[in-house]
Formats: sequence, structure tokens, C-alpha cells
Amino acid sequence: MMKLLLITFCLSLPVFAQNLLEERIWKVSPRKKSIFLDSGVFHHNSDLKNAGIVGVRNSSAAGQGYERVVIDFNTPSIPKIYGHISANDQFISIDFFDAMMSTNQANLKNSKNVKSIDFINVDGKSLTMNLSMKGKSSFDVFYLENPGRLVIDIR
Repeated sequence: MMKLLLITFCLSLPVFAQNLLEERIWKVSPRKKSIFLDSGVFHHNSDLKNAGIVGVRNSSAAGQGYERVVIDFNTPSIPKIYGHISANDQFISIDFFDAMMSTNQANLKNSKNVKSIDFINVDGKSLTMNLSMKGKSSFDVFYLENPGRLVIDIR
């Protein structure tokens, strides 16, 4: 009986796994592209070690048509990241490798799109940031340097 349960469990794991063959995958650019995506996987490779997140802030200006969330780092660039946008679950999740939190809270004010932001310390060397959205959203993700900033435009 125990073997049957174990086999059933192992065979059901792919049901919950992310199917990368069906996801759009793109590399994060150092400039704004104004291409908003509502699902997919994005990444940025970097050898940067010991990056610290020093702030998370948001802004929106009349006429822009989007809200901007910025993650500020204490380094000249951003660390290695891996992100996933889930249209069905209305969230964006980003893994920051070799990074830590230097601040205790995000400074999001009057967000039109973001319901909540949560940071999870994975193993002392990596962080996961989850942004839950208030509704269906699409995203343009890019980074800036000197100082390092990851920018997420949401509409």
C-alpha cells in the first residue's frame, strides 16, 4: 500500500511543475522596452555576490498608464534573478540569488495594482519576492545600473 502511495505521489508531481516549454522566456534588459507581458519567465545572469535590497518603492504619474515598482540595491548592478509571471494566479514571483534584505519593509504607497508584497528568505543567501496583484495585470521588467535597480512597470 505504501509503495502504491509513493508511486502515485511521484507520478503526480509533474502536474504541479512549471512547464517551461509552454512559457515565454526572456532575458531582462537594461532598458525599458514597453512590451507588457501577462505571463512567462524572465531571468538575468550576474556574478554579483552579496547584493542587498535597500528599498522597494512605487510611483505612478497621470498619463503614463502604468504603475512603477522599483527594487533598490546597494550595489552598482542587480544580482542574478529568475522570475515568473502567473496570469491565472495574478502574481509575479522573483528569486534574487546571493542577495539579502537590508530593510524590513517595502515602502509602497497607494498602490493601484499591488495587493501585497512578501519577501521569503530561502536559504540565507537567496530571497524570493512575491507581488500579489489586485487584478489581472501585465508587466514590463528591466533594470538600471549605478546604483542597481530592478524596475517593474505594471498595467
